[in-house]
Amino acid sequence: MSGIGAAARDQGVAADKYASMAAATALTAILFPGQGSQTPEMAAVTADQLPDLLERVRTELGDDPFARIGDGTAFAQPAIFCASLAYWERAGNPAGQMCAGHSLGELAALVAGGALDAEEGLRLAIVRGRLMEEAAAERPGGMLAVLGGEDAAVRALAERFDLAVANENAPGQVVLSGELEPLGEARRQLRADRVKAIRLPVAGAFHSPLMVDAAKRFRAALEQVEFSPPQTPVFSSTAAAPFDEPRDRLAAALTQPVRWPATLRAMHEAGADSFLETGPGDVLTGLNRRTLPEVECRSLADEPEAVHA
Repeated sequence: MSGIGAAARDQGVAADKYASMAAATALTAILFPGQGSQTPEMAAVTADQLPDLLERVRTELGDDPFARIGDGTAFAQPAIFCASLAYWERAGNPAGQMCAGHSLGELAALVAGGALDAEEGLRLAIVRGRLMEEAAAERPGGMLAVLGGEDAAVRALAERFDLAVANENAPGQVVLSGELEPLGEARRQLRADRVKAIRLPVAGAFHSPLMVDAAKRFRAALEQVEFSPPQTPVFSSTAAAPFDEPRDRLAAALTQPVRWPATLRAMHEAGADSFLETGPGDVLTGLNRRTLPEVECRSLADEPEAVHA
């Protein structure tokens, strides 16, 4: 059997294993957000909850990433990683019975799931942000959020303008990624079709083939990191299934689309009947409610008391 076939088989076995839990108990899923979820309060929460990790990231970067979060991905990603774990700490380190992260949030999810040391996760967040920023400088691009368009029509438009579907965030919300000129042409076409399209404040074409060099370099960096078998199932937001090979999945995520609705549904099918966003803001909570309106979805960012799920 090929490596790809074996991986697909193993994912199917793992998904079936976790799905069988549903018959016995109700499960809670812990979710970590990605880039773009920053809030004004998250620096103070990180300083209060994880001062050692904050000092570590300042030392590694030679600057305070929270003070420079608007200066680019190289600062934004480690800042959000640290803040996500700080909110998780403030909530009482709720374990849940499974967890996942949206894009960058996968690193925090792997820490929460017991598969990755927090300091190693921070190092990966720093490397990931730097490599993606370097790739954006080498091959400029951008991202476009399409709100309210029909899925098939948006995908046809992406193909027409040679753009990648970067994020499937929720029903009626897709993000396209690619070079700037075709991205602008696609935006004009969407507006002509009376579909809302918003340029995202990022400097690169993330989750697209323009990140292929960054993905290769990140894969090399991942070889230097030790991963443990997760104590809690951690779902990949690109595979929409439990992580099989974290190094391969994390590297491939730089060029592959985030399949958030599919990930939520896979976790729901595995028994999750409560989704708790543990990180700055409530971006995921809104997406989750649109995807699974019948399921409890809430953010712990506004719940300072410890919550043990």
